[in-house]
Amino acid sequence: MKKIWQKDDNATNILVNQFTVGKDLDFDERLAKYDVKGSMAHCKMLAEVGIISNEESKQMVSVLAEILEDIENGIFEIDKSAEDIHSQVESILIEKLGDTGKKIHTARSRNDQVLLDIKLYLVDEIREITALTDEFFQILIKLAEQHKNVLLPGYTHLQIAMPSSFGLWFGAYAEALLDDVEMLFSVKNIINKNPLGSAAGYGSSFPIDRESTTYNLGFQSMNYNSVYAQMTRGKSEKMLSMAMATLAGTLGKFSYDVCLYLSQNFDFISFPKEFTTGSSIMPHKKNPDIFELVRARCNRIQALPNEFILLTNNLPSGYHRDMQLTKEILFPAIDSLKECLAILNYTLPNIQVKDGILEDEKYKYLFSVEKINEEVKNGSSFRDAYVKVGQEIENNEFDFEIGNLNHTHQGSIGNLCLDKIEYQFNKLKNKLLG
Repeated sequence: MKKIWQKDDNATNILVNQFTVGKDLDFDERLAKYDVKGSMAHCKMLAEVGIISNEESKQMVSVLAEILEDIENGIFEIDKSAEDIHSQVESILIEKLGDTGKKIHTARSRNDQVLLDIKLYLVDEIREITALTDEFFQILIKLAEQHKNVLLPGYTHLQIAMPSSFGLWFGAYAEALLDDVEMLFSVKNIINKNPLGSAAGYGSSFPIDRESTTYNLGFQSMNYNSVYAQMTRGKSEKMLSMAMATLAGTLGKFSYDVCLYLSQNFDFISFPKEFTTGSSIMPHKKNPDIFELVRARCNRIQALPNEFILLTNNLPSGYHRDMQLTKEILFPAIDSLKECLAILNYTLPNIQVKDGILEDEKYKYLFSVEKINEEVKNGSSFRDAYVKVGQEIENNEFDFEIGNLNHTHQGSIGNLCLDKIEYQFNKLKNKLLG
């Protein structure tokens, strides 16, 4: 297929073509529907300002609607001889409409086309990540409420520290997701601005109406400055990668906890055998492969921001072909993050929590602070109580009744504030999915 920038019939060197196109066609399948929607909005705007006729606009929109229907029905295929999705869509218009189809590229560039496609795609992906995160959040809230009275050792430095509970543990990760979604929300607001009309980064002498395409494409506003609109290529991907890395950090930490708590030396939780794997030589093994792989994948996702920094930090303003690589860095990572959320959502409802853990003698010193607090309530100073209880521990005289545990402040074992966390999360989620 002839490239849209070709001025004669001389083809590009095959090796040069293969190298410059790279993996673009593979990723352009994701962008196809957004490219077509952008072209439809662009056509309508060109007619509104009198650059093309209403009839020409209707003809192009009609063909574009057919292409969009094929894409949504899964029967559209990217031509392997095409340079990219933009070229193929324009080629189809020219094939079906002749000279009218040749007018589609008036007042725009491939630069603002791909910017537009990526922004629309990323906004949709943020919604999908949010929906999967919401499902994970609701599971955590349900488990926190269900197991709020089941005690669990709390650790600092991996040494037993103070009493915790499964409610506090599950609830901690639910609140972590609240912050992660807030970061996604901020990134969505930054990405959700229309770059179309910035052309190659310096606007156009045509009297186009960028408010029209902003409205028709559902953006909340536009990138006003044409140069800055081009500068958002790479920046949008980098910012989303930072939000993804933050969410991945939460999923990875949770998965590490699960691996730890599943081990025989902790033995706090279990899963049905169909959610674990075995060993080729040790018949007793039940390995937490799901959570180990989530942890590993999430560690890779947390490296994304650094990769984008290295790709983009030595570039001046204006478009550079380096930006083509942002797709092959980010798009597979989006898939991986969604797959991690999906497998956690499938697996976690099957977790089996063990009761009576703190009745084991080895956990009795978890209650040292509780004993100190009792002494303080009975009139002792904190420091004197600390010394007294410390001496009891040294002399093997320490004792405490688990039944005396009474935490009431917000965010403690006895007051998880799950309703407050859930309210804040749902408020953000609804804005993101709206």
